Amino acid sequence: MRHFSSPLIATLVAVATIGSIGWTAELTGDSNIHLRGTFSNARLRFKNDKQGHVAFIGGSITEMNGYRPMVMDVLRRRFPETEFTFTDAGISSTCSTTGAFRLADHVLSKGPVDLFFVEFAVNDDQDAAHTRAECIRGMEGIIRHTRQHNPNADIVVTYFVNPEMLATWQAGEVPLSVAAHDTVVERYEVPTINLAKEVADQITAGRLTWEQFGGTHPKPFGNAIAAEMIDRLMEISWNEPIGSAAVAEPHSMPELIDPKSYVRGRFVPLATAMQLKGVTIETPTWKDLKGATRGRFTEEALLCATAPGSELTLAFEGTAIGAYILAGPDAGIVETSVDGGPYRRTNLFHRFSKGLHYPRTVIFDADLDPGTHSLRLRVADSKHPDSTGHALRVLSFVAN
Repeated sequence: MRHFSSPLIATLVAVATIGSIGWTAELTGDSNIHLRGTFSNARLRFKNDKQGHVAFIGGSITEMNGYRPMVMDVLRRRFPETEFTFTDAGISSTCSTTGAFRLADHVLSKGPVDLFFVEFAVNDDQDAAHTRAECIRGMEGIIRHTRQHNPNADIVVTYFVNPEMLATWQAGEVPLSVAAHDTVVERYEVPTINLAKEVADQITAGRLTWEQFGGTHPKPFGNAIAAEMIDRLMEISWNEPIGSAAVAEPHSMPELIDPKSYVRGRFVPLATAMQLKGVTIETPTWKDLKGATRGRFTEEALLCATAPGSELTLAFEGTAIGAYILAGPDAGIVETSVDGGPYRRTNLFHRFSKGLHYPRTVIFDADLDPGTHSLRLRVADSKHPDSTGHALRVLSFVAN
């Protein structure tokens, strides 16, 4: 891992015009920009082929009109003759686990990715409350699966920040999600932008306030800091002319950190569910249900069950099985059995479910032996104390 310090000044001041927003970003130097391994393939692709697929995956920070369009403009400025395809795979509230399972459909199906920006530190912390193992399984799944699809893919992971993570940084400690993701990026030699540490450093030094940054969902000023750090990463890595003999170099594929990481993560179609009892596949009549629903989901056909005792079976391949669901105010509890084993209970209700049909991935079993398995799922007659019902609403089953 290499850290860089400016040879001229301790503070970098960059001024650029991003779309219609003029912004100024000040950095404390390059200590929070980490260049690892080879990071030249995307540049070669953009410069020589005049084409490139750039993708972004993450939660609401990626989905919002924030750092993502700013970085798109940085790339257009750096490569004015290149025809870019940009894929926005940001979905609010989703964590790296959901990201690993939706990667194939939402990103890789659009074609090999040349440059991939990943952002999940905040949602792994505040939305999913993941353990270290869960953070690793999701992030390793995303990075390794992407490079299995295109060994030349360059990847950048950016760490954003929420108030609790900020306090952890200011106490001299590393937030759990960041420490876990660091384990993955160091193994796979992936560059990182530690925006979280940069913000903590600037606030501690009195050069920035949390209000100026804009909070968990940064204002343009805060997003500009992230965009400038990414632009600076490119400057550090791409400052030398491209040699005439330069060719893309496939990234190495090291030994897995966790053999059960979601490197084969995928959606399993709802139509593969069998022996349906009290279960339908339909678009819910959302106006009749309590709780807000985000527009991206309102036209989706979901697998739905609302009564205790409703059940289904599902055949699948792999080491893990779960479901990508919308968990609203009436979300219930399900009981699942794999290959005739004992039933396990999974609470679908999330602390954010009270007012929102909240998108989340629940894992029923992630430690299976490779091979063909059978899932039996039934809706339990109990529920979370804050839930108003027993509902199961599945966007897609997921398997690894």
